[in-house]
Amino acid sequence: MSESIVFAPADDGVATVTINEPNTRNALSLSVMNDLIDTFAEVARRTDVRAVVLSTASHVFSSGHHLGEIRGADLETQQEIFDACSRLMQIIQHIPQPVIAQVQGVATAAGCQLVATCDLAVAAASARFATPGVKIGLFCSTPMVALSRAVPAKTAMRMLLTGDFVSAEDALRFGLVSDVVADDELETATLDLARKVASASSATVAIGKAAFYEQRELPVVEAYARMSEVMAHNAVAADAQEGIDAFLTKREPQWRHRE
Repeated sequence: MSESIVFAPADDGVATVTINEPNTRNALSLSVMNDLIDTFAEVARRTDVRAVVLSTASHVFSSGHHLGEIRGADLETQQEIFDACSRLMQIIQHIPQPVIAQVQGVATAAGCQLVATCDLAVAAASARFATPGVKIGLFCSTPMVALSRAVPAKTAMRMLLTGDFVSAEDALRFGLVSDVVADDELETATLDLARKVASASSATVAIGKAAFYEQRELPVVEAYARMSEVMAHNAVAADAQEGIDAFLTKREPQWRHRE
């Protein structure tokens, strides 16, 4: 792992992954994206991590792709960059642990995509979001994948076609973020949410996270059929039986988590 990514091991089941590139406004360069992919792959293998906070250094969450890399690059290099971005967004949703974005400042283009991709996102009240690629002749096509799945279609199209900034409160109203808190409470609020998520059975959460992304791409009839199977298998799992017994006998459950 390079110095661009800082990994803080689990504390109460919560680990922190920090993009440390303040000089580029935490741009998602090819090397940063590849390092993030490697980091999340490692996180997926760790049973001591039950939730992940994704944060960035300095006052900007992320300015998106590193335009200096894109300027003048040949087609093969451009494809490599955007393929890496797609792999990064997919691994965030494929790992068993929920990933919570901690958003300050601005999140633009692929930075906004990163927020839309995370399972949850806590934004500072002063944070702003935009997909302004259209203004420089490079439409935010890959950010559109995550954005259009997080917010209503007309909202996504307005952001994509105008490049206008959206406030934190509007981002909450549209569904781009899950929480908005005072600027000076951002870190504490994000950690509190992560610890709440981490307090549940990580085995159960892993089942639920995978099921959420699977079912939303299916027609309703197929989704119900598939989720019935998922829930039946979940119900016979050790932590489900432990949780049900604990509830019925009025005691705290003792989770086995992902062993």
